[in-house]
Amino acid sequence: MNAKPLIHVVDDDESLRAALLRLLAAARLDARGYASAGEFLLNPPEDRPGCLLLDLKMPGPSGMELHAALPSLGITLPVVFLTGHGEVHTGVRAMKGGAVDFLTKPVERETLLIALQRAVERDIAQRAARDEARKLAARFAVLSERERLVFDRIVDGLLNKQIADYLGVSERTVKADRAQVMAKLGVSSTAELGRIAERLKRSAADGCLRLMQRNVTPERD
Repeated sequence: MNAKPLIHVVDDDESLRAALLRLLAAARLDARGYASAGEFLLNPPEDRPGCLLLDLKMPGPSGMELHAALPSLGITLPVVFLTGHGEVHTGVRAMKGGAVDFLTKPVERETLLIALQRAVERDIAQRAARDEARKLAARFAVLSERERLVFDRIVDGLLNKQIADYLGVSERTVKADRAQVMAKLGVSSTAELGRIAERLKRSAADGCLRLMQRNVTPERD
C-alpha cells in the first residue's frame, strides 16, 4: 500500500506513447509504456497501486477487449481510455464497463492528470477495501461452527434465550459463545456485529460479481 503508483500506458502510436511518458515523468509520476494489449499481457503488472491509460483501437486486441478481459486475468487496475476515436456509444460502453474516464486525443494536460489521479485514488481505495475484507474474513474463519450459528442469530435480532432454544443449549452456553464471538471479531456491541455481517455479505457479492465478469465475452467494435 506504500508503493508509489505506476501508470501503464498502452498505445500503439510510438511517438504519442513517448510523449505521454515524458508528460507523466514531468509530473513526477512513474509510468511504463506498452505498444499493444498483447505486450501489456506478456508483462503482468507488479502488485502496486496504479491504473491503465488505454488506447481504444490497436492492432490485435482492442482497448475495449483488454478492458473487458482484465477481471478474468485477476487485474483490478482502473482504466482511463485515451483515444482518437471518440464515438459517443463507445464512450458510454466504456463507462458502463467501469472505466474511470473516456478522453479523446488531443487532451489537455490537466484534464489527463486529473483523470489519472482519480483512477489511482480509486485503485488505492479498492486495495484498502480488499485488504480489510481479507482481514475480516480471516477473523471470521476462527469462529467455531456453533459460534457462527450464534453470530447469525445475533444479527437476526434474537435474544440469548431464543438462541439457546434454537440451538438446544443452555442460555449460559450462548452467553459464553457470544462473548467469544465478540472477542474473536474484535467488537464490543451487537451493532458492530451487524456491520460486520453487512461487510461479509458485500464481500461475498463482490466475489460473485468478479466470477461473473470472468465469463463475459467482450463485444467487438
